[in-house]
Amino acid sequence: MWSWDKGNRKKFKVQSHGHAYALLLFTFALLVSGCATRAARNEPTPDVPLQAVTLERLMGLLQERETEIRTLKGLFGAQIVGPGIPGTQRVEGAIVYHRPDALRIRGFNRLGMRLFDLAVGEDRYTLRLINGKVLAGNVTDLNRVEKIARPFRLSLLAMTGIIGTPSVAVNERAELKEEGERYRMDVFASGKGMNGSDAAYRRIWFDRRTLQVVQEDRLTPTGEVEGRVQFDDFRPVNLSPAADPPPDSAVPIGTLPGKSVLKPFVIRAEDSQGPSSIQLTFHEISPNMPLTAEELQMTDADAEDLEVNGMMG
Repeated sequence: MWSWDKGNRKKFKVQSHGHAYALLLFTFALLVSGCATRAARNEPTPDVPLQAVTLERLMGLLQERETEIRTLKGLFGAQIVGPGIPGTQRVEGAIVYHRPDALRIRGFNRLGMRLFDLAVGEDRYTLRLINGKVLAGNVTDLNRVEKIARPFRLSLLAMTGIIGTPSVAVNERAELKEEGERYRMDVFASGKGMNGSDAAYRRIWFDRRTLQVVQEDRLTPTGEVEGRVQFDDFRPVNLSPAADPPPDSAVPIGTLPGKSVLKPFVIRAEDSQGPSSIQLTFHEISPNMPLTAEELQMTDADAEDLEVNGMMG
């Protein structure tokens, strides 16, 4: 069972006729391409030596990276495959996050029509679909609700790549193994195995050159992989927002002063039940920007006629 430990509303207006429409699409493609390449790629090279570190060092890095992101806004493109979804769906999306666990993800088609709106907070979720149907309940229930919800469960796992891979809790233990150019950290929790035994329920892989998390598996009580997420295309992102930015202005990546950290701009996640898969390609990631309550929550109109999924007590 997966757990969750932890954009700006973008309006698209497209006039769908003649050359103006084609020109607008071409311009949008150029803008997206520009955003995606604002930050220089930071890929490890064979010349960088492998690092030898301890389990405690890696556990500390997880905790540090988890806490350094207080808020976050991001824009991304997604390719989604899952039960009940015809073919491969391509959407544009926006994410807003506020530590510790307030998260909102919205998806739009190329004409700006909202396809879904997922809000998460205090271990609860609300998912509004394009047909007006709204599902709500505990986050852990995303494992059991309608098949259409599986890609959204994957999206929560995928977003750990930019807001921080959950650290090892105080009531958990971890073991470290060296596997070639990677370290593998197994995270154990009592009661997670068969018959309530102590068993690994997470496996986290670190690149030994950069010490970045490049993969995480979520395991079933029998030790099988239930969900997998992989992180790629790491680029520097500045943690400190610009001082007094103009209202409603977009601050380009790479122009913010202060400390920079590496974040994956390509994230792939898949599960073994369905199967479902999602690939996210980020255009823009802006940590620690001011947020409003409206950005994180659905409005009363959004939540109107809420359909309870049999899980809201």
